Amino acid sequence: MQKRLSTLHALSLVIAGLDPAIHRFAKKMDPRVKPGGDKGKLTRRMFSFLAAAVLLLAPVFAHAQDKSIVVASTTSTQDSGLFGYLLPIFKAKTGIDVKVVAQGTGQAIDTANRGDADVAFVHAKSLEEKFVAEGGGVKRFPVMYNDFVLVGPKSDPAGIGRTKDIAAALTAIKAKGAPFVSRGDRSGTHVAELGLWKAAGVDIEKDKGPWYKEIGQGMGAALNTSSGLGAYTLSDRSTWISFKNKGDLVIAVEGDKRLFNQYGVILVNPAKHPNVKKELGQQFIDWLISPEGQKAIADYKIEGQQLFFPNATVPGA
Repeated sequence: MQKRLSTLHALSLVIAGLDPAIHRFAKKMDPRVKPGGDKGKLTRRMFSFLAAAVLLLAPVFAHAQDKSIVVASTTSTQDSGLFGYLLPIFKAKTGIDVKVVAQGTGQAIDTANRGDADVAFVHAKSLEEKFVAEGGGVKRFPVMYNDFVLVGPKSDPAGIGRTKDIAAALTAIKAKGAPFVSRGDRSGTHVAELGLWKAAGVDIEKDKGPWYKEIGQGMGAALNTSSGLGAYTLSDRSTWISFKNKGDLVIAVEGDKRLFNQYGVILVNPAKHPNVKKELGQQFIDWLISPEGQKAIADYKIEGQQLFFPNATVPGA
């Protein structure tokens, strides 16, 4: 309502500034119109003309005043509380509102490819590079990293123990037919999981059985399902730390270098989607990878634990 009122106020100033020209135009339209006094009031015809002008110009003024962007991002950055921490800091500095659409990485890139977002902030490097190579995004910038963890029930039905070898753990899960919950949603976590099965020498599409449950949902749902079924699942560490309903779940495998989890940010290509707010979107990216933005990422903690580690300056990240 406030924005609408300010828009109409701006329009009224424009109309006031054009007043002499309006009267000259009105004089041609209707000789009875004279400046000043009651006789100088606009006729109904001129009022209709001005009303139409207001309606036509209002979206232009509203767009000029709209300092907001849409970021297609992952459930992990949202569910971990990172955005709730970062975005107020960014807005205080720039005045830009950031509206987050939290999805799996594959879906987030689809959203960006349709031009329904200004920025993609995701965590599947192969998909990010493909998005840029195909012209959907301008340039990929590394931002931060954390890692994945394999979690499972304390009873450890696959007999994994406390190994750091994720491939050996997945091989044991398959061999024992121990329940495993897959997100199955083309998210960054799902892409990583499929890569880990492959690294373990398992063709999961061919070898999966009733023990392998694909739910097509986000990380929170996968953890809830695993907790209810007493199953294993792959989780990003940030969501695991912030997840409240752990039940009987514990970390089964961590520390394997293959569990590394990198995040990148990309401006959606304005040449492909002219509606993209490229200046505002680039401001967000520039802030994320700046010393100030990187410090803000590092400062975000839950119960003293740092969830994400900035690495924007690391070549090839």
